[in-house]
Amino acid sequence: MLSAMHSQGGPLARLRRGHEERVLGLLRRHGPQSRAELGRRAGLSRTTLYDIVGTLVASGAVVSSAANPGPRRRGRPVERLTLDPAAGQAVGIDFARRAVHVAAANVAHEVIGSASLAHPPELSWEGRVELAERLVASLAGGTLRLSALGATGAIGVGVVGPVLQAGDDGPDGPHAVLDELLGKRFGAPVLLDNNTRLAALAESTWGVAAGSRDVLYLRLSHGVGGGLVVNGSLHRGAEGLAGELGHITADPRGGPCECGGTGCLETVASVGAVLEAFRARGGHAAEMPALLTALASGDRVAHDVLRAAGTRIGAVLAAVVNAVGPGVIVLGGELAEAGEALLAPVGQALDAHVLPLARDRVSVRRAALGEAGGAHGGVALALHESPLLARYPGPEHPEDDA
Repeated sequence: MLSAMHSQGGPLARLRRGHEERVLGLLRRHGPQSRAELGRRAGLSRTTLYDIVGTLVASGAVVSSAANPGPRRRGRPVERLTLDPAAGQAVGIDFARRAVHVAAANVAHEVIGSASLAHPPELSWEGRVELAERLVASLAGGTLRLSALGATGAIGVGVVGPVLQAGDDGPDGPHAVLDELLGKRFGAPVLLDNNTRLAALAESTWGVAAGSRDVLYLRLSHGVGGGLVVNGSLHRGAEGLAGELGHITADPRGGPCECGGTGCLETVASVGAVLEAFRARGGHAAEMPALLTALASGDRVAHDVLRAAGTRIGAVLAAVVNAVGPGVIVLGGELAEAGEALLAPVGQALDAHVLPLARDRVSVRRAALGEAGGAHGGVALALHESPLLARYPGPEHPEDDA
């Protein structure tokens, strides 16, 4: 009876393997951690955690390094645990409307590099995938081991527009050809999602919201979209339709929106809407850089237009904050390049509409990863959800062979 419990299929062996997978999964999702951080997330006793970590370190699946606790603190350096950087790689690709962005990292969350290349909007999927392959091959000075991806890595891919059921559009879906093309080019599992949602995941992994478990991301570009990271995981909603923040009503008496609604946030806070409002008041700006130049020169109309947009944005975000309760709001996209001229009125509107108890519990930050955010989010998606875990070297337990 005892040997059966300790056999490879016995309950104790399965329990131990479950603990190991939990630890490996946390390191893959969150990157380097101390034993204390890992213990809190894993929910394991100190004794069990140290036993599991010791076995994983001995097997080579996990490596340990010492981090200096800081110039003003004494004591031993803090030990940091991470997955073996050589155990696998992940690639992220963002197929934006007019550009391809790529990024890569290893399973220890060490970013290998990123690259971008613009293209005509009418370029075919075959042409875009070819650009992506060239860009990925150029990362890290051409030393990225593309041949290893099929065995140890995955590709997270961002696209514009809705991605139903986390990328499962079926054999005749709009992205079926993309999945097939990428599979042939890279020979690795392909995970597909909306690129704005992936930017949210990226900012919570490597960007301004790193370490925050609940993040609300809003991209203010030629379109307006968003993403939610809830309890450290990307939130997709029913059928993968979460994050359409641009189609929340911001002005009930506003103009028509492409979605069929009226006064959506996108009609007042997209790049096109803000430029149109600026020109309607006598300003001269064909594109966003001209508006930013006017803003930097102290143009009163430019400031007024951005204040009005920021107020609408803040009111919409306040409703989402009251419903979801994020700790960090991240603003990205070209409009966010206006900086405090936009962020200040957003913050003021949040203070006016968010529940008093939550006002000091949420901060507004400008995105740090820029146009490469979707590609970095693709990397994070691959690290979160790919079958990498099954390919780590498995610890050998004497009792498994009993």
